[in-house]
Amino acid sequence: MKIESRLAQIGSVQEPKTGAVSFPIHNATAFRHPRLGQSTGFDYSRSSSPTRAVLEAAAAELECGDAGFACSSGMAALQTVFALFSQGDHLLVSLDLYGGTYRLLERVMSRFGVTATYVDTNDLDALESHCRENTKAVLIETPTNPLMMITDVAKVSEWAKRKGCMVIVDNTLLTPFFFRPIEHGADIVIHSASKYLGGHNDVLAGLIVSKGEQLSRDIAFLHNSIGAVLGPQDSWLLMRGMKTLALRMERHQENALKIAAWLKERDDVEEVYYPGLPHHPGYDIQQRQTSGNTGIFSFKMKDARMIEPILRHIKLIAFAESLGGVESLMTYPAVQTHADIPEDIRRAVGVDDRLLRYSVGIEHADDLIADLAQAIEAASREIGGASA
Repeated sequence: MKIESRLAQIGSVQEPKTGAVSFPIHNATAFRHPRLGQSTGFDYSRSSSPTRAVLEAAAAELECGDAGFACSSGMAALQTVFALFSQGDHLLVSLDLYGGTYRLLERVMSRFGVTATYVDTNDLDALESHCRENTKAVLIETPTNPLMMITDVAKVSEWAKRKGCMVIVDNTLLTPFFFRPIEHGADIVIHSASKYLGGHNDVLAGLIVSKGEQLSRDIAFLHNSIGAVLGPQDSWLLMRGMKTLALRMERHQENALKIAAWLKERDDVEEVYYPGLPHHPGYDIQQRQTSGNTGIFSFKMKDARMIEPILRHIKLIAFAESLGGVESLMTYPAVQTHADIPEDIRRAVGVDDRLLRYSVGIEHADDLIADLAQAIEAASREIGGASA
């Protein structure tokens, strides 16, 4: 069955008693035992609940994994996965990284003796040179956030297997509709499901999908022990959002490509970072390993003075953090999503005071271009007047 059909049918056949095509929300935290030593499969909702179980099974199927785990946020999913590692373990991590992941590694996991080195994960020589005897895993964002760097997951997975390392891929930006990292050798896939999977900026959630029986058991233990699980109401909201994922991702991609190409032609824009454009250095890899592109990209203005008035003048596009919803959002990574990354590190990879990140929604592309055009032109007039 095609992925579009599987998405639309999430939870539609799992309620045989009533035939409900929308799986019910089971709010119960405790479940009766038929008798001593027997269970219905549900005992206490932190361990498992009927609504969350349907979501987790769907996630595992869509990502071609063996088990799925729904968490209270994307960061909770990361923390649960990081709990696989012990004092003295070392990770290789994508150089251009979401600031929250960097914060969790450097300010939390470091306290427990887990260290990380940040490298271009598409550079096998760099991975090789920074690999240590205690390196346990490679954590990949592809595309990275916000500079949209692309990693060849199959190539890195092959290298990692030779080194005895696990491969973890954050698939938030592409979703299983466009990319399934486990098919390319990854062991674990993570999502901030608040983004494209939920799709409506109304649910906070994270997902983990694992491949392998023992690894799945290990994560199940941590998921239950740490307890950062997703509640039934949010599990239902996430399933409802995922039903329309295929339609939304197609529109996100279509809009993003049009707007990125329009920005690329502007004289006041220095660079556009979007792997759907042929000039992008990761374009060929992206074309080869995925069936499409995300709806988010970043662009760099030539003049840093343009940033504040652009953000002040956008109207249809909201100046807000997050991404992946039906509404278009724009953010300023240097002071928002990546503020926890030291300035010298940010600037070294290109996250400077001229960079804007744009999560393109499903509005009409012409309206979005018109809004961006009037904001840029207003900003140009302002700084032109200031210069005069």
